[in-house]
Amino acid sequence: MYKSYSIEIGGKTLTVEIGRVCAQANGAALLKYGETTVLSTATASEKPREGIDFFPLSVEYEEKLYAVGKIPGGFNKREGKASENAILTSRVIDRPMRPLFPKDYRNDVTLNNMVMSVDPQCRPEITAMLGAAIATGISDIPFAGPCAMTQLGMMNGEFIINPSQKEWDDGDLQLTVASTLEKVIMIEAGANEIPEEKMLEAIYMAHDINQTINAFISRIVEESGKPKHEYTSCAVPEEMFAAMREIVTPQEMEEAVFTDKKQVREENIRNITEKFEEAFADQEEWLALLSEAVYQYQKKTVRKMILKDRKRPDGREITQIRPLAAEVDLIPRVHGSAMFTRGQTQICDIVTLAPMSEVQKVDGLDENIVQKRYMHHYNFPSYSVGETKPSRGPGRREIGHGALAEKALIPVLPSVEEFPYAIRAVSETFESNGSTSMASTCASCLSLMAAGVPIKKMVAGISCGLVTGDTDDDYVVLTDIQGLEDFFGDMDFKVTGTHEGITAIQMDIKIHGLTRPIVEEAIARTRQARLYIMDEVMSKAISEPRKEVAALAPKIIQIQIDPSKIGDVVGQRGKTINEIIERTGVKIDISEEGSVSVCGTDRAMMDKAVEMIEIITTNFEEGQIFKGKVISIKEFGAFIEFAPGKEGMVHISKITKGRISHVEDVLTLGDVVTVICLGKDKMGRVSFSIKDVPKTK
Repeated sequence: MYKSYSIEIGGKTLTVEIGRVCAQANGAALLKYGETTVLSTATASEKPREGIDFFPLSVEYEEKLYAVGKIPGGFNKREGKASENAILTSRVIDRPMRPLFPKDYRNDVTLNNMVMSVDPQCRPEITAMLGAAIATGISDIPFAGPCAMTQLGMMNGEFIINPSQKEWDDGDLQLTVASTLEKVIMIEAGANEIPEEKMLEAIYMAHDINQTINAFISRIVEESGKPKHEYTSCAVPEEMFAAMREIVTPQEMEEAVFTDKKQVREENIRNITEKFEEAFADQEEWLALLSEAVYQYQKKTVRKMILKDRKRPDGREITQIRPLAAEVDLIPRVHGSAMFTRGQTQICDIVTLAPMSEVQKVDGLDENIVQKRYMHHYNFPSYSVGETKPSRGPGRREIGHGALAEKALIPVLPSVEEFPYAIRAVSETFESNGSTSMASTCASCLSLMAAGVPIKKMVAGISCGLVTGDTDDDYVVLTDIQGLEDFFGDMDFKVTGTHEGITAIQMDIKIHGLTRPIVEEAIARTRQARLYIMDEVMSKAISEPRKEVAALAPKIIQIQIDPSKIGDVVGQRGKTINEIIERTGVKIDISEEGSVSVCGTDRAMMDKAVEMIEIITTNFEEGQIFKGKVISIKEFGAFIEFAPGKEGMVHISKITKGRISHVEDVLTLGDVVTVICLGKDKMGRVSFSIKDVPKTK
């Protein structure tokens, strides 16, 4: 049955249509926010997928170029591989919704969000986030909703609810908050050094808005939702746990996991698993669940140790950070390098500088092609966790971690006018045992300073974890979580920032939301930790950006020319500028405003290119002195080239003091001579003289 629902959010109308399209999906909703249209569907398999110990949820965000009136160009003739923005949006939808599905559910679930039209005033990302929650809520798929999301921007200190694309791009805050009926369940933020108190205000303003949206979703589900279907539980039977505790006591399991060495812990667990395999050799049903059962046994042990005994697996205090180390310049010849180590997590970051012509162009659902001047890429090879598998390029996790570190550092980058370079930072994970994305942020900051990028302030990042009990006030917040505490805990709360404020947040949880005291404590803890990391570790490796870029990094000279002279520098079909490049080996970028960047590694050749450009754009006036090459000799004089495409004539009478019969008596093709401008003749032509050049003392 077709039904339509509407609500005002941020001064714009969101309309949800149910029962109009996609009747064969488990749940479907057609959303229109302003004139932005997104089709969201939720589908599930009838039976659980065999042989897995995780919930197989897939979230897709499909960007259709017809949504903005574009036809795919280049090598790709139709939409195909998801863009980076689509992947990041899918992750933001996935993170708050995944914990709301039953933990013992193993049916395949796909949440698909297809962007069909885009109104720049209403971002399709937030529309898709709401659409996924509504489609799942009204479906027969088990889901502990409702779940609502709101985005906040900020301009001139004022918050903007669900900002337009321009307000989102140009503002000081990009905050997305997801909430259940009572608690915050996901936070994603990029910020221009926003103080912790202001960030908390923004988070809970969005949370309050989410409660209105949750009430709206609840009404839709109540009127148009399907009964939830029954499913086969894949939970480990309690009698199996009882048998396991007979074979390996809780004390023995605690001793196995209580170590600061990841390899030792993994070897201990392998030995314990072998004991279980021997004991359950004739029980195929239990053997099929053994991997999940061992995981759950470890999880219960670690959580009990932390929550009841305040005892962390590696022996640290609740607020203690693992041993830290930082160094720069470990890789020769690159433009900048640094390594940051925190416990068994180690990141090496390499920075590359290039002229602005090498900025990354991103074609997506924006009105214009987006240019990315700063790119941060993160790699996570299998050897970093002691495993072996072939590299198949970055996955969604790697793209997400790279984007988080990129977001963390953008607020402190110099402007193009201050530093006219495209910048790429690549974080190579050498070793991983928890929160490599935050180590990547620290390593990248050090590497940028080592490369001579004049960043405004130092940035560091740290992650806090959480273990909760049976009540809202029974919990422990952990500073600097390692892998085990991430796997078995309830939260991964990453925060980056400067001394002054926050630049990025990413919060993932595995439970049905966080209370405000937990959020406040996590933000306070991460501030204390990042200040310690910057003051006690990073600043001792390098305290400020180097004054010059590395010897092998390209150098850039910027000059300003009259925009009307750009055509003279470029020449017909690029002939003039290409000749300058060929003669000097430099790269040249010219903006529409007449800003010229000359890039190279040989300073003498760069100066020569600048000189040529300045000559080409000069309005010749009497008394100016130039140096040029004889390129043509006629009976009446010689033609002198001062720069590609720029030449003038010296009359035979202006070559020497005395009279000569032939130009060739004094000049030869290829001679380099100095001339002085005599002004313009009666026909407006510029004349030059060799004999009238003042003698230098």
